[in-house]
Amino acid sequence: MHSTSIMSAGLERQRSPRSVLSAAPRQSPWAWVLGRLDACLSESLRQSSPVELSRGRLLVGILGMLLLFDLLVLLFYVRVSPDPLRTGSVQLVCLVVFSGTLWTLRRASSIRVPALLLCFIVTVSVIAETWLIANQAVAVNVMAMLVPMLTVYLVGLGWGLFFTLLVAANMGLVHPLLFPTPEGLGLNAWSALFVLCGWLVTWMFLASRDEAHAALEQALRTERENEGKLVSLLESTDDPVCSLDAQGRVITSNHAGEALCLRLFGGAQGRPLFDALPPEQRELWKQQVERTLGGQRVRFQVDIVLDEQPRVMDISLSPIFGIEGRPVGMTLFGRDITALKEAEARLSELHRGLLDVSRQAGMAEVATGILHNVGNTLNSVNVSVGILTERLRGLRVSGVARVSALLREQAQDLPSFFNKDPRGQQLPAYLEKLSQQLAAEQEALLAETAALGQSVDHIKAVVNMQQSHARGSGVLEQVPVPQLLSDALRLHAVSFERLGIQVHTEYAHIPPVVVDRHKLLQILLNLVSNARHALLDSPREDKRLTLRVGQRTPGWVRIEVADNGVGIQPEHQTRLFTQGFTTKKDGHGFGLHISALAASEMGGSLTCISPGQGRGATFTVEIPSQAVEPRE
Repeated sequence: MHSTSIMSAGLERQRSPRSVLSAAPRQSPWAWVLGRLDACLSESLRQSSPVELSRGRLLVGILGMLLLFDLLVLLFYVRVSPDPLRTGSVQLVCLVVFSGTLWTLRRASSIRVPALLLCFIVTVSVIAETWLIANQAVAVNVMAMLVPMLTVYLVGLGWGLFFTLLVAANMGLVHPLLFPTPEGLGLNAWSALFVLCGWLVTWMFLASRDEAHAALEQALRTERENEGKLVSLLESTDDPVCSLDAQGRVITSNHAGEALCLRLFGGAQGRPLFDALPPEQRELWKQQVERTLGGQRVRFQVDIVLDEQPRVMDISLSPIFGIEGRPVGMTLFGRDITALKEAEARLSELHRGLLDVSRQAGMAEVATGILHNVGNTLNSVNVSVGILTERLRGLRVSGVARVSALLREQAQDLPSFFNKDPRGQQLPAYLEKLSQQLAAEQEALLAETAALGQSVDHIKAVVNMQQSHARGSGVLEQVPVPQLLSDALRLHAVSFERLGIQVHTEYAHIPPVVVDRHKLLQILLNLVSNARHALLDSPREDKRLTLRVGQRTPGWVRIEVADNGVGIQPEHQTRLFTQGFTTKKDGHGFGLHISALAASEMGGSLTCISPGQGRGATFTVEIPSQAVEPRE
């Protein structure tokens, strides 16, 4: 990653309309110097790697200093030098070479050729100077150290070693041989060794620096990739996301956040976001901000008006911790939950409607059972009344009237009538047979009257049972489960007898449970009614309904309603308690769904097991013995 690209990316982020930071601080002297050095480099060199850019800047700086020295020598030294012509000519040549090298950097895509040229000039200048001034002090001058440091940095390890060896060989071998001194080779050899050590130290320094640069470049690349992923993630959501400082000023935001601020406040650049809020909301926001800057994560909802439409926003404020572990800002995540709130309101309304439908369905189920049983009983009453009418019409009342009239005619001579008149002689036998027939008719009428009374008593029992259960839902009371189950059976008793359904009960001895009688009766009525329909549609002769009451575990009551009717297909079992699902031709799909909801509200459950079609089904209700808080 190039330093210039990092800098330009940073500048672009600062200039972004989503940033409201204040203007950049005043430029430092070093930044001004770097700007002047970069102006002497080509565009490709300015966009190169940080190491290459640093080498280019160093090359420009050295060339600039050499040009400055040449100008100073031309201006002040040439006139007083022993050989002005030679000195001036050399300086003019150096001035042209250095200027040309500097000119090539404005168009070069690499500093390698200008750097090699400069290193060659410096090396040759150092060697030539030792030859021109045949002095050991000049040969071992500290300026020779400039060659390894400059060449290794500009042209690399190999070329740096080449130029360093030239200087060291000249210092340690060539110069002592050409210009021998009384001190001998010792001082020159030590100086050459130090020049080589300078190359080694420079190489070690640059190697460690390059390693650090590589690690920094990798860290910057990783940071840039992570930043890109984070930006992509934030921009991919339609929810507003902002980063705020401690004063509430927007530092950065995604496009959704920028658009929301623009629509709400006409932009929030350069000022605290909360100052643009209405007065009634400003205090609320400040309280939440204080909690966030205290290190807490805050979530709340606010009502806003957007495009003249009321909206509900879910806001999350999270603290941003600085190096010292103290909050220095916060992140704001917003979400428009208006549609969710409206859906919740509709769902609540539907739930209330479902409860009403549930109650009505339960009432209809009870009413249907009552009317069905009362209707069957009224059929028996009608039959009994018809039989009584026919038997009363068939009574031999006319014979008794004729005997009475005959006796009234013969009242003056009854002994003679009974002894001599054939009619009187037959009258005792006739009266005996008539009395026998009337007695038989009386017994039949009494039996039919008793049957009629039983039917009327059954109607009264059904009505009384309904009145005992017809109370408001939500009242908790102690209820004997077997008795409630028997009441549910009684509503279908006549139907079961007529259809030939055998009812088996297996009631364990359990204490009464504290429940809402209405809800539990509604569940049992639905289950018994479904079992009756399943048995009615089954072709088998031995139709059987089994009711069981027991305990699963202490504190729980288990009620089973099992039949051997048509059964349930496996693919239907998962949808059995879904609202609107039914397998009946005239079903509405409410009964089992409402029963499951009612069981859940009582803290229990309603389940079903069926081995398959034609093999019956078992519905199981499990409820706690004691009342629990109703479930939402």
